[in-house]
Amino acid sequence: MQYGICNLSIVPLRFEPSDTSELVSQVLYGELFKVLERRKSWSKIRLAFDKYEGWIDNKQYQEISEENYKSIKNEDHILSIDLVEFIQDKNNRLYTIPLGSSLNGIDLLDHSFEGNSNSEKKPKDQLLKTAFTYLNSPYLWGGKTPFGIDCSGFTQMVYKLNGYMLLRDASQQATQGLALSFIEESEPGDLAFFDNSDGDIVHVGIIMEDNYIIHAHGKVRIDRLDHSGIYNVDTKNHTHKLRVIKKII
Repeated sequence: MQYGICNLSIVPLRFEPSDTSELVSQVLYGELFKVLERRKSWSKIRLAFDKYEGWIDNKQYQEISEENYKSIKNEDHILSIDLVEFIQDKNNRLYTIPLGSSLNGIDLLDHSFEGNSNSEKKPKDQLLKTAFTYLNSPYLWGGKTPFGIDCSGFTQMVYKLNGYMLLRDASQQATQGLALSFIEESEPGDLAFFDNSDGDIVHVGIIMEDNYIIHAHGKVRIDRLDHSGIYNVDTKNHTHKLRVIKKII
């Protein structure tokens, strides 16, 4: 088994080993992974944080030893908490890294960092404060940063920045936590899941106070939430059908 770490700011994780293949997620600076299969130009990887799999360009990561992988993986996550930060290499060259980058392997990469970070689990009431950081970020299928993010990437990163683990896709996140029977039982920070006409869960958002929800749909936005689903305050119609509400914390 081979192991790797992302040594660049934002690297595409693709469905197939091709630059033209669908973006399924992103690998942010400092994220660890196992290399499941290595080809001439591409590697199939499994991320350490959420076990998500996809293909990454061999030029866009650094190989590390199993010992280093296990050592860093067992540490508490240290994450950058500003929209954009800078790291510096040994030649004093600057690299930008996005919100939510992992700093645990920074010494291994021979980089330095002087920005703001967090390694503590925060109380539930901090989730929405973090969520507002992403407000108006454009929607991007597979995205995980303020420069482009999808619905489950948004919820995953908000929870991750506060010290909690969510799986990557909305359908996977819906398997976590405790199901609530009514919206009235929910608290700010709980997750609402929505399905399509086939009954598949395809969307997720974070519940706010007074029957509002913050979610990624076109952009990270705030809409109304009722027993039918999400009511878009701009178009004046329901856009997503409510399936279940989950309490994660």
